[in-house]
Amino acid sequence: MGAAAVLGWLALTTLAPGAAHLRAGWRKTGLTLLSSHVAGLAALLAVALTTDNLLGSLTQDSWLIPITVGAVALGVVWLAVIVHSFMVLRPGRLRRREQIVTGTLAGLLAVAAVVPFGAVANYVWTSQRTLSGIFTGPDPADSPTREGEEPPQDPWAGRERVNLLLLGGDADDNRTGVRTDSMNVASIDVKSGNTVLVSLPRNLENVRFRPGTPMAQRFPGGFRLPADPGGGRSDLLNSVWEYADAHPEIFGGRQHQGPKVLMDTIGYTLGLDIDWYALVNMWGFARLIDAIGGITITVEQDVVFGKYNEGLVKAGTRKLKGADAMWYARSRTFSDDYTRMRRQRCVLGALLGQADPATVLARFNRIALAAKELIRTDIPRSMLKNLVPLALTVKNAKVTSLQFVPPLIRTGYPDWDKIRELTAKAVRDSTAATSAVAASATPSASQGTSPKKSPKPSAPPTKGLTEGCGAA
Repeated sequence: MGAAAVLGWLALTTLAPGAAHLRAGWRKTGLTLLSSHVAGLAALLAVALTTDNLLGSLTQDSWLIPITVGAVALGVVWLAVIVHSFMVLRPGRLRRREQIVTGTLAGLLAVAAVVPFGAVANYVWTSQRTLSGIFTGPDPADSPTREGEEPPQDPWAGRERVNLLLLGGDADDNRTGVRTDSMNVASIDVKSGNTVLVSLPRNLENVRFRPGTPMAQRFPGGFRLPADPGGGRSDLLNSVWEYADAHPEIFGGRQHQGPKVLMDTIGYTLGLDIDWYALVNMWGFARLIDAIGGITITVEQDVVFGKYNEGLVKAGTRKLKGADAMWYARSRTFSDDYTRMRRQRCVLGALLGQADPATVLARFNRIALAAKELIRTDIPRSMLKNLVPLALTVKNAKVTSLQFVPPLIRTGYPDWDKIRELTAKAVRDSTAATSAVAASATPSASQGTSPKKSPKPSAPPTKGLTEGCGAA
């Protein structure tokens, strides 16, 4: 057997263990290895086909740890099989030069065959550490139930929608507390994935709190404080979290009530029940964008930033790195809060559309590290099993945006009833999006009879998530 034949059989062995042993006459060993390989592939296929919600299950420790151990063990076994296969092919019969060449290439082939197993183990172990570091909320399964009552089987407890509060904060070593300068509620239909992204401005004044809560008792007429020494205000919507954290006496001495208070306040403002929140550090968000290699955005006009207006994101369609993307989303220089809200929506839309699976896998470690530094949330780890498939559904579903900015509302004197009515209408439209399209295609009259005109209900000014992005 020549050198080319040895390498050929060895290459075949990496895909079908036992092939080299069969060629060398080790029939029993070869058949055992080959049948074990086929049985293993069949078992993996059976697990993939029979496991309900496979991707969601892969976020749980009960799957991650065995997969890590199994990948490492299989990598060691594969390496041993390739080395032994090389030996049974008797490379010692080759000429000296051929022995050196085939030995070197066989070693490289063995390492290459083990790399996928190492990558799987690395991905899974990194995922486990990242998920455990981010999702630390209490497990719903640990909630007490009445005697004789079993925990609900439906993970959504009969709800048609899940409401997530998505916050952008700019906490910094030079700033005290957390100010949530970006506040959006994603209301997601659990069946279709249709989503409404409701945005509230940071400078909403006289915020009302749910009656009966400690904050409502402290501020019965709305959130109002004396003006700051410099003339600014610390009683806007973006200060609720920070104020609640700074005044534990309002809550009987309980610390760190900011997230809970802001969730309840925004939920009361919109007329929605907020399930969980996720706070994203804006500069951590920049690292996430860098981790996926940047995002392509059409900048409609030059965006100036910096303390002395020294920074510039030039107009045009280009791929932005994390820092420039964040300045594009956050700068208010020669602009206002409402334009900034639109730009933030554009950045979210670009990230949602461009973070494809291939990019995520190729840059997995960087993305995982950025995410761990980026996110703070009360979503329980156990709920990821259900949120992962929901997120995949959202990516391919209809996502609309409702922004409460002037002239729709006056931030100084908000019409709270109007805010709730428009939110409810947007949610209803999102839930009934499919049936609404079918109904619109039905003729309004038949047999030549003229239909009676009736006033059309006021429609909320919703738009696609990236609608208007890149427009002046």
